[in-house]
Amino acid sequence: MAVVVITGANRGIGLEFVKQYLAKGDKVYALCRSTSEELNSTKAVVIEHVDIGNADDLEQRLSALRGVKIDLLINNAGVLTDESLDNMSAANIEYQFRVNAVGPLLVTQILRQQLGRGAKVALISSRMGSVSDNTTGGRYGYRMSKAALNIAGMSLAHDLKAQEVAVALLHPGYVQTDMVNNNGDITAAVSVERLLKRIEGLDMSNTGTFWHSNGEVLPW
Repeated sequence: MAVVVITGANRGIGLEFVKQYLAKGDKVYALCRSTSEELNSTKAVVIEHVDIGNADDLEQRLSALRGVKIDLLINNAGVLTDESLDNMSAANIEYQFRVNAVGPLLVTQILRQQLGRGAKVALISSRMGSVSDNTTGGRYGYRMSKAALNIAGMSLAHDLKAQEVAVALLHPGYVQTDMVNNNGDITAAVSVERLLKRIEGLDMSNTGTFWHSNGEVLPW
């Protein structure tokens, strides 16, 4: 039985991670700002009031995990707003950086000593953070924050090598969640089923790789 910690676990992809890892018989700690009925109906250990965008009290909130040896940390929590060149909010861009890039890095740093040899860290990124894959422009804050998450993930892959902790950057696909008004082309269940395969195949030989959930290696 593995011990899995998931951020942003109250809905969407995060909730589906909770369900699928519980179905595998793993112990799941579900972190979120506020829980949901569906999350409460699972057998996960729910830890509320974890706002990864608030660096000031993040360590205190994560103290609920003190003493827990973690086999898999899934940094899933994220936000999306839509900035164009004609309609841009500096506050929204900065908020996306805090949640999408800085938050996952801090969570990993705070929980680092609880990751034993052979543990894994999954960062839920997006192909929208790929520079060479950007063919349409726009979405400034989201693209920039996910590109920043990717470089943080690569640094983590190097810095955690001595600890034998592998790191993956994972694009879930265009998933039918509230974040995109359910306009995706795959369900959260299908996305997470694919992501579980990518995580299962993660080891020290491919740490730091940027994967699409379908198994494609994505360009930086």
